Amino acid sequence: MSDTIRRGIKAFLLLSTLGGSLVAAEPSGRLYDPKVHDRFDWWGDVDGFLEAQARRTLDLADQAFVKYPPQLPEPMERKMALYMLDGVMHEQDAPKRASVQEFLRYRIERSLREIETTRVSKGAMIWKLYNETFVIRTASVTLAFDLVRGRLRGVEGFGLPDDLVAKIAGHCDVLFISHRHRDHADESVARLFLDQGKPVVAPPEIWRGKPIHTEITHLDRIPHKQHLLKVKGGAVSLKVTVYPGHQGSDIENNVPVVITPEGFSFVQTGDQSNENDFVWIDEIHKHYAIDVLMPNCWSTDIHRLADGFRPQLIIPGHENEMGHTIDHREPFWLTYNRLFESLYPLMVMAWGERYHYLRPTLSR
Repeated sequence: MSDTIRRGIKAFLLLSTLGGSLVAAEPSGRLYDPKVHDRFDWWGDVDGFLEAQARRTLDLADQAFVKYPPQLPEPMERKMALYMLDGVMHEQDAPKRASVQEFLRYRIERSLREIETTRVSKGAMIWKLYNETFVIRTASVTLAFDLVRGRLRGVEGFGLPDDLVAKIAGHCDVLFISHRHRDHADESVARLFLDQGKPVVAPPEIWRGKPIHTEITHLDRIPHKQHLLKVKGGAVSLKVTVYPGHQGSDIENNVPVVITPEGFSFVQTGDQSNENDFVWIDEIHKHYAIDVLMPNCWSTDIHRLADGFRPQLIIPGHENEMGHTIDHREPFWLTYNRLFESLYPLMVMAWGERYHYLRPTLSR
């Protein structure tokens, strides 16, 4: 046997061994099943190729999020998986892809299972759902911010099923809506809360002129003024200050500071983006000790915004809003760039992830 043949056999055996390892490491979750989705020739089928690529990528990213959940310090594997999502979500027609639609649904279905079964005795469990939806549970209360179904005009199949969102709403005690845009305010979701006797807190301009408007709780939008908001049929009181934020020059955007009976304070900023509002943003830390700030990742001067609140933790939202064009479909990599060298701990989360927040023991 010649040396050339021996080297060829040796190389073949080596590649076969490596190939076995690679096959074992292939995605094997819900989105990708080699028995169903494997195909080896995509010539002439660009759309099919991109769908197959998205399916494998999203499945592998999902496995990474399970193996490396939100944590500080952040493993590189998490950051890589978030960047993988950016690559899929920034294809122009990504919202129309079955793989993307399935990825969103099963990630939120997983959150629902956790919400149904999670009991909190210490700290707060924080779920990040679609867009800028956050659900936060402490020992006494469960808060919802900007809970929406995520339906998109002209895109069949994207968004969350009605029954899934109804079940999530059923486990929440109050809904805070930041502003009128449909990726933050969903009238059918608000109706779910109201029909169960749960308060919905929103700016005055939302659904003005509709019957639902009179049922909404409109707290005064006055800097530093604190309200008592009764939830759970009056059994629990929240301390709430609604800061008079804006998206752009004139869209009312509530920025609530919500304090639970345990003393935890949470802020979700909706689409806050108005330089004039820094007159009160710069002063907030003098009035409140903020635990978790959940800003829109593209907010005006986000470092200054953070410094106004001086939180123990930042969890940004609004990445990969699929109703936007790709130039404003904010990627995770841009969130990292915007908050690079943040003075405050940063936790970047994907759809359907949760984080157990325990207040640091160090002084502020």
